Amino acid sequence: MIRTLVSLLFNIYVTLLFIRILASWFPQWNDQAWMVPVKQATDPYLNTFRKIVPPIGGLDFSPTVALLALFVLEWLLLIIL
Repeated sequence: MIRTLVSLLFNIYVTLLFIRILASWFPQWNDQAWMVPVKQATDPYLNTFRKIVPPIGGLDFSPTVALLALFVLEWLLLIIL
């Protein structure tokens, strides 16, 4: 039961991260009211990785590292539980 809940919460957050990443490709989405809670939920986490991983050749790889870290954290939690 707890493993299912952990997986569900991680899946929801990963979905929010993907929406935020897609929004960076579609600037008109950033002005939408529905993006405000998505930004509030994901930007602090993504900003942590933006400080660690600098853009390479103008490309921001920090979301990739952030997603990888989230997947590793979920995997570790599920092993512990």
